[in-house]
This record gives sequence, C-alpha cells and structure tokens, in this order.
Amino acid sequence: MASHEQSYKAGRAEGRAHEKGEQMKESMKEKAEAAKQKTMETTEAAKQKTRGAAETTNDKTKQTAGAARGKAEETKETETSGGILQQAGEKVRNAAQGATDAVKHTFGMADADEDEHNYPATITRKD
Repeated sequence: MASHEQSYKAGRAEGRAHEKGEQMKESMKEKAEAAKQKTMETTEAAKQKTRGAAETTNDKTKQTAGAARGKAEETKETETSGGILQQAGEKVRNAAQGATDAVKHTFGMADADEDEHNYPATITRKD
C-alpha cells in the first residue's frame, strides 16, 4: 500500500504543481497585458501631445505669417502713400511756380531769360 499512497501523493503534488504553474502563467499573462495596455496609453498620450504641439506651432506660424503679411501691406501702403504725397507735392509746387512766373510776366517783373524760357512765343526781342 505504500506504493499506492506514494502514487497518490505524487499525483497530488503533480496536480498542485500543475495548478501553481497555470496560476503563474495566468498571472504573467495579466501582467503582460497590463504592460501592453500601459504602453498603448503612454503612446496615445504622446501622440496627442505631439498633435497639440503641432497644432500650436501651426497656429503660431499662421499668426506670424498673418502679422508679417499685414506689416508688409502696411509698409506697401505707406510707401504708396508716400509716393502719392510726393507726386502731389511736386504738382502743387510746379503749379505755384507756374503761377509765380505768370504773375512776374504779367507785371513785367520777370527777367528776360525767365520770360524766354517760360513764354518763348510771347517774347519779342529788341535787337
């Protein structure tokens, strides 16, 4: 009977060892799954952070480009306005000079050279 009892105990020990092995296998499987899940969550969080940074960078780039575009347009308008003002000023100055010359000519105050230059058809020389 000793052999029967030994077989029984050996079988029982084998069953326990098998059960313990299954428990360990299941525990390892759960830990691996948890690690995999945590890795996926970390990866997703990193992706979201990267997307957020990319969107922020994109927004900042658009703002900077818009500001630069606005400044360029403002500069262009200023240059255009300056050119227009300069042209207007020259026209006014030329008109004033023409009026001055006309008044001088009318009252005989213009030099002969000025008369000849400004009113060549109306001057008759006394040679």
